[in-house]
Amino acid sequence: MDNQSSWLPTTLKECNALGWQQPDIILFSGDAYVDHPSFGVAVIGRVLQAAGYKVAVIPQPNWQDDLRDFKKLGQPRLFFGVTAGAMDSMVNRYTANRRLRSEDAYTPDGRHTGRPEYATIVYSQILKKLYPTTPVVIGGIEASMRRLAHYDYWQNKLLPSILIDSKADFLIYGMGEKPITALAHALNSMQSFQEIRNLPQIGYLTQNYTQADGDIVLNSYSDCLNSRRKQAENFKFIETESNKIEQKRIVQQTGDRYVVINPSYAPFTTQELDAIYDLPYTRLPHPRYKGKRIPAYEMIRHSITLHRGCFGGCAFCTISAHQGKQISSRSIASVVKEVRAITQMPDFKGYISDLGGPSANMYALGGKDKELCRKCARPSCLCPSVCKNLNTDMRPLLELYHAVDAVDGVKKSFIGSGIRYDILLHRQEDKQINMAAMQYIRELIQYHVSGRLKVAPEHTQENVLGIMRKPGFDQFKKFAELFYSINAQAGLKQQLIPYFISSHPGCTPQDMALLACETKKLNFKLEQVQDFTPTPMTLSTEIFYSGFNPYTGNEVFTAQTAEQKLAQKEFFFWYDPQHREQIMKELRKIGRTDLINKLFSVQKTASKSKY
Repeated sequence: MDNQSSWLPTTLKECNALGWQQPDIILFSGDAYVDHPSFGVAVIGRVLQAAGYKVAVIPQPNWQDDLRDFKKLGQPRLFFGVTAGAMDSMVNRYTANRRLRSEDAYTPDGRHTGRPEYATIVYSQILKKLYPTTPVVIGGIEASMRRLAHYDYWQNKLLPSILIDSKADFLIYGMGEKPITALAHALNSMQSFQEIRNLPQIGYLTQNYTQADGDIVLNSYSDCLNSRRKQAENFKFIETESNKIEQKRIVQQTGDRYVVINPSYAPFTTQELDAIYDLPYTRLPHPRYKGKRIPAYEMIRHSITLHRGCFGGCAFCTISAHQGKQISSRSIASVVKEVRAITQMPDFKGYISDLGGPSANMYALGGKDKELCRKCARPSCLCPSVCKNLNTDMRPLLELYHAVDAVDGVKKSFIGSGIRYDILLHRQEDKQINMAAMQYIRELIQYHVSGRLKVAPEHTQENVLGIMRKPGFDQFKKFAELFYSINAQAGLKQQLIPYFISSHPGCTPQDMALLACETKKLNFKLEQVQDFTPTPMTLSTEIFYSGFNPYTGNEVFTAQTAEQKLAQKEFFFWYDPQHREQIMKELRKIGRTDLINKLFSVQKTASKSKY
């Protein structure tokens, strides 16, 4: 495993050691190269390798010197692949207040010097200048979420498709294993660009667009620059198509060219997903990082992804837009095989850190009648209520947990990803499914929580939760009661850690004041909180930018300035004397002095919180 040839090559010396005259494909990434299935460039590299291609990786190239990192392997035979990494490079770098984050989790030792801002654009432009005749293919979350005109919070303006500024030949959106393999095959067989442009799940620019039946032609970029309402209208079509199983082609005129986004591939089958996760990952950082800490790897080194996709449809989240609404799940056999590989790692102490996914308890769930799902355009299967066609049976996931815990060497498996308690609390006509949900809750709390269980109510006020597409706060309270009741029965003293967001579209200072009162009533001293950060291609961001809800056309209030956002965030910390004066000042400003006593009065009889 320590043999350097176990990794995809990253230097000319490593390529020569493999006897290569020229790589077929060279992947440039804004992340450090960690050969683990949680790191996108490792997955794409391994998938292309399994398809028979010679793949090299150049992680975090220096874009500021003589560009030697972009030249050291020369031209690939087929194409360059470019990704900013596992996160949008601007989200990775800055907080909601546009301040530098404490560290870059995907860079050795957390340094901020590993990647440029807008890394996809920077890398792609360099490659097109150096090698104008070699195709450049961009992908990953940054390219995927910026595939059409989008609002950029850091520049505070509407930007065109990333294809425009990057000068890339092709864009792959979503989970890229199928389209990038198909594109490699097409280029390898010397198909024309016109033929390649018919491939699913890619985007490209053209000056010669002829509208076909079924095409969705969006408001042009120019029209959107002149009308925020037209940008909001566009989003409704984009999100609706992203959530469909059978999609239509989307086209947007930008200047004298057209951005064309082809429909996606069908969701992965279990067999296809197993094949991806069964590839020979070392599960380790490349030897070039010896002695250095890669924060993201430290978090996920002993974790396992069970499935892809999310049908929650949260307004502020990019997961469904990138991975899709349909759940694709691995087989138990594939997961157990990966667990056994983890148990052989020298640093493994018997604990699987996470058996998870975008939402940990969506494994093997989906529509009962698949034909109904084919016709469905709902962005969420859970909001405003749980879909009647949704299978919520937890028995397959329980079976998987039991199989993992039975593997020799595993002392305990934890669930580190967030769970959806609205799925668990939903009642079906089938009593066996309801019993399985309760069994899941009990086993989760008793055997799979490492002292603290993270859940995400996000807010307490119904009007805000409605815009967020999150369940009512009463459901959180019901789950919290169950959590502490089961803890007491089992003799455990575990904590429930809720996540909350301030400044989300639709949230007023009064909503935050009421949130503070509600969380005080429950004796929560909040830790996991964040200020809303607008990120490309989410409903929340479109509302933030346009001021309108794309689905209703109604105007929506949103905190916009740094001062407004800070005033909302301070309500999270009502218990901290340092924030008291500012909170009282804000309450007076909004005419809610009646809440001052509720927040700051001393209770006559102190009671210890179970929360």
